[in-house]
Amino acid sequence: MVKKTLKFIVEGGKATPGPPIGPTLSPYKLNVVEVVNKINELTKDYEGLPVPVEIEIDTDTRKYEVRVGIPTTTALLMKAAGAKEPSGDPAHKKIGDVKFEDIVKIAIMKKDQLTAKTLKAAVKTILGTARAIGVTVEGKDPKEVTKLVEQGVYDEILSKYQEEWEK
Repeated sequence: MVKKTLKFIVEGGKATPGPPIGPTLSPYKLNVVEVVNKINELTKDYEGLPVPVEIEIDTDTRKYEVRVGIPTTTALLMKAAGAKEPSGDPAHKKIGDVKFEDIVKIAIMKKDQLTAKTLKAAVKTILGTARAIGVTVEGKDPKEVTKLVEQGVYDEILSKYQEEWEK
């Protein structure tokens, strides 16, 4: 049994049988449309975002498994802020505003990829990215929000999500 893993970045819900997926899959004699439909079904929640996808193929049986990664923190923040691209000048040009709860939800989504041990630390990591790309949080600079998180201002909101974080 030989397993082959192929990796792609696709737009959530919008993969097509064209390049790069179709030509890469055809030597493995898979039903390309079926694979693409499966990718689109699994990535539809990330519509409009670049999503990492792995297809593991058993070359003997032609059975395959599609695994979907999580979009980048930047992509998730931009979607939450309704922005198309990060700010080239985040100190002076803001691209959008998100709710504090959006930051918490992104932190939970990215948990496995972060080194943070606590939800509070993860939130501070996401706030750092928000600041770097020009996203404000409820009208405030993310650096200011980070200080408020450290002071316990958002503890009540964080406690609501603690159980989700611990899963």
